[in-house]
Amino acid sequence: MRIAVAASPEVAIPTLEALSNSRHGLVRVISQPDRPAGRGKALTPTPVSTWALENSIELLRPASKSEIAAAVQDCDCVITIGYGVLLPPQILDIPKFGFLNLHFSLLPRWRGAAPVQRAIEAQDSVTGVTVFQLDEGMDTGPIYTVHRFALDSDITSDELLVELGELGVEAVIKALDMIESGKRPSPQKSEGATRALKLSKAEGRINWSQSAEEISAKIRAFTSNPGAWTVFRNVSLKIASPVISEKVLTPGEVAYIDKKVFFGTSTTALEIGIVTAPGKSAMAASAWANGAHLVSGEHCE
Repeated sequence: MRIAVAASPEVAIPTLEALSNSRHGLVRVISQPDRPAGRGKALTPTPVSTWALENSIELLRPASKSEIAAAVQDCDCVITIGYGVLLPPQILDIPKFGFLNLHFSLLPRWRGAAPVQRAIEAQDSVTGVTVFQLDEGMDTGPIYTVHRFALDSDITSDELLVELGELGVEAVIKALDMIESGKRPSPQKSEGATRALKLSKAEGRINWSQSAEEISAKIRAFTSNPGAWTVFRNVSLKIASPVISEKVLTPGEVAYIDKKVFFGTSTTALEIGIVTAPGKSAMAASAWANGAHLVSGEHCE
């Protein structure tokens, strides 16, 4: 089949690599236009655009839906992976076999923009990938393939995206095989559906009156963007690499014990491995504590 991939994030690259080496024809890559990024606000291509350029694959960066429609006219199937554009039916119907989406959850759980992060935040024991046919709804289309992935209790969203990106390769290839053999997707149930709303910076603020398990899940879910954070000495600090300890501190209390940094919760304290202060690079929490000269009994706000 003549395949196009519409994608932006790095998590799509394993699928792109697999398709470029498959019996299918990866005829082009469609990605978001370059956006300003970094302190200098220089125009920066998406990771997928960079991959296409480096691998000499035709790259289109349409700025309108009419340009997207023109980009898929000669395709048998288009696979979307974090493309970030809600497409109308008149575009979805252009390719012979329509559009497939590689979604990083076990649909119908966690429909929406941040399924990986929400699964970790909710302390789910299992997640996975789903390949489904795009329709007008928000991740509501019929399902071709589902692959499950058990979640470790200390996994971060960054780590999980890598794992699911690799898992998605097999799911996509199998879905294409099903299409070629004439198999139809299964209707997606609405029972058990949940929304994976986009993360906000404000939502990343840590509530130290929650349990160590809840706060650990929040920190790991929000790593590394937009980041989980707290306020200490009137300064916002990003917090990462939590480990649940057996020490007991009052909620929000900060302590430096045996060259380790602990933050109190409503249950046991969290040992924190990495702290990022405003305008600074991420550093070991012990290095931050040495520079901060912590005083016994200090608390986060």
